Amino acid sequence: MQAKKRYLLVSVVAGLLFLIYLWGLQIGEFQQQQYHNQQIPPYHQYHQQDYQYYYYQRQDVYQPQPLPQRLPSRPARHWPELIELLEPFLEGGEQEEDSPQLHHQHTSPHERRAIRDNIYKNKRCRMETCFDFSRCQSGFRVYIYPPQRGDEISDTYQKILSSIRESRFHTTDHSRACLFILAVDTLDRDQLSAQYVQNVRSRIHSLPTWNDGRNHLIFNLYSGTWPDYTEDLGFEVGQSMLAKASADMANFRPNFDISIPLFSKDHPLKGGSTGYLALNDASPSRKYQLVFKGKRYLTGIGSETRNALYHIHNGEDIILLTTCKHGKDWEKHKDSRCDRDSEDYSKFDYQELLHNSSFCLVPRGRRLGSFRFLEALQAACIPVILSNGWELPFSEVIDWRKAAIIGDERLLLQVPSITRSVGRDRILALRQQTQFLWDAYFSSVAKIVLTTLEIIRDRVESHVSRNHLLWNSLPGGLFALPQFSADPAQFPFYYAILGKSPSQQFTAVIHTVTPLQSQVSPVVKLIIAVAKSKFCAQVVVLWNCDRPLPPRNKWPSTSVPLTVIEGQTKTMSSRFSPHDIITTDAVLSLDEDSVLSTNEVDFAFIVWQSFPERIVGYPARSHYWDSSRSRWGYTSKWTNDYSMVLTGAAFYHRYYHYLFTHYIPASLLTMVDHMANCEDILMNFLVSAVTKQPPIKVTQKKQYKETMMGQGSKASRWADPDHFAQRQTCMNAFSQWLGFMPLVHSQMRLDPVLFRDQVSILRKKYRDIERL
Repeated sequence: MQAKKRYLLVSVVAGLLFLIYLWGLQIGEFQQQQYHNQQIPPYHQYHQQDYQYYYYQRQDVYQPQPLPQRLPSRPARHWPELIELLEPFLEGGEQEEDSPQLHHQHTSPHERRAIRDNIYKNKRCRMETCFDFSRCQSGFRVYIYPPQRGDEISDTYQKILSSIRESRFHTTDHSRACLFILAVDTLDRDQLSAQYVQNVRSRIHSLPTWNDGRNHLIFNLYSGTWPDYTEDLGFEVGQSMLAKASADMANFRPNFDISIPLFSKDHPLKGGSTGYLALNDASPSRKYQLVFKGKRYLTGIGSETRNALYHIHNGEDIILLTTCKHGKDWEKHKDSRCDRDSEDYSKFDYQELLHNSSFCLVPRGRRLGSFRFLEALQAACIPVILSNGWELPFSEVIDWRKAAIIGDERLLLQVPSITRSVGRDRILALRQQTQFLWDAYFSSVAKIVLTTLEIIRDRVESHVSRNHLLWNSLPGGLFALPQFSADPAQFPFYYAILGKSPSQQFTAVIHTVTPLQSQVSPVVKLIIAVAKSKFCAQVVVLWNCDRPLPPRNKWPSTSVPLTVIEGQTKTMSSRFSPHDIITTDAVLSLDEDSVLSTNEVDFAFIVWQSFPERIVGYPARSHYWDSSRSRWGYTSKWTNDYSMVLTGAAFYHRYYHYLFTHYIPASLLTMVDHMANCEDILMNFLVSAVTKQPPIKVTQKKQYKETMMGQGSKASRWADPDHFAQRQTCMNAFSQWLGFMPLVHSQMRLDPVLFRDQVSILRKKYRDIERL
């Protein structure tokens, strides 16, 4: 009995001890989990930051320690195939996820919370939730708030505002506005900068239509300050959209914010310098493989990658030069490489490196963006981007894989082998795309601003928005207006890409300003000759004469439809109105006093079918620079070259009617209408600005000029003594609008086969041309 009681007692004690042991294990596990939860935030926060770098100082040597990579919420922006190959060799920490916490080592916890609140507030904003589409029912109009007394606006922000005011979107009526722009300069939000504007928060919140930022667009180039350079702007943006340089993917709101490039204060307002790759430069090889020349930061954010560039610099075809001799405290942080780096730094000219290298390294600086990005694009040097987490400029519409190499900062040592693996054909294609993107979207402040506005307009009018083909192919999204058509095949620029061809007929549009005298009037003869063409679908007469419209029996009988449209405004610019009756791709624009034969019309149309994006015609003119007056000049002399083909007898695509009416500023159209002159020059400026190519002149009879100048009617523009002087004025006004001279000289003239050859006339297809 005693033994049984002892046995029972031992069993109970053992069970209690076992229960206590299990309870202790559970407590320890709970505490460990609690500590783990304090260190690692919930899963949904993993998308709040792409990467962080810690560094430590030890004998002036800085070693970057990358944190684990986060799970991406969008397609990867680096080289996935390369990372997959190297995954087994990466350190274990690099294969895990990044901590999403913001690490500002020089700020207090209270300041860190304030920064986080400013960055992540309204992070879920999208066009559907934070934009009022009802304000845009009357069209896409942009309103700029009037400046307040005492406002100091930087030259760069003044360029942005000027670009908007001169655009076709600007309105001075805030009740009609779809989008609002601040007059307060928000470009530089670095508190240490002289351009920093105080009290922005109170000033924008006092605006009567602020409405927590809905339908507002805020431009920003610099955010945060030393030493952390966060994305804090110093005020709450609310539900407004940000057009921001150096945008971080972690804070970027896709399809709401817009990433813009970082550009200098010297960036031109209009025009801008052209790219350095000539059209006939087909050689993809250059002296250097990879180059960089810039500052090296000894401490702080942005120092890791640039401090490691010397590892891949070989002094031969890979030239990566840095200098630490900048700033106030560089001697305080000077390391053992400073003197040697500075010596190499002074041996090479930066422009010479840019223009003689296939690839240009674009590492991050203090912020994600860098001036080196636009400099590389302009120089036709393929950017190799090492800036993890950077939302590339206009990435919503631009396919940067066609123009740049997007790398990973942690794989710096692999960059030389990556660039050497790119084939010669691919290098040439990448370089050509850099030139297209530079010229289309980045060469001036006006183009950067207009691209930003067009992206927002595409979101607002999504049913007629541009597709990626229009944005990433010549001539670019700014000249391809989707309101004309949502089908790229309707534009003259994409026939070759899509394997299409223009329609096989044309519409003749005859501009008439003088009364119809009789059946032997020049316009009647012209209608008969054009209607006989086998390619003519219809003849349209634009009656801009002050006299009443003649009855139908006064017009000649033709085998094709003849339509007479009486102009409502009777202005010169109305001759290029996009009339719905014109359905053919080709338009034959004619003055009423033009003299053409059927053979001439047929031959010119055949030529146009091979060049549907250009103006193809007969009367040619040229421009020149008058150095004595420092202005552009216009000449009608018959020389061996030309830069314009007048629309008095020329073929072009009907899309140019739409572009002329909706793209050109109203002030220029008013100028043309007031002078009743220069509309043909303006059309040549527009087409050459779009195509970057000259028009094409075809064979014509020598009597054409004398016939036109011989028209004795007082209504004829050729009889006006001020006609030539006005055209000189127009040349300079139009070039000032564009910011550059778009006209291109050419010495090419296309003649029929066997033209003027000493063979039988029966062997020639267009035999009548030689008889004229």
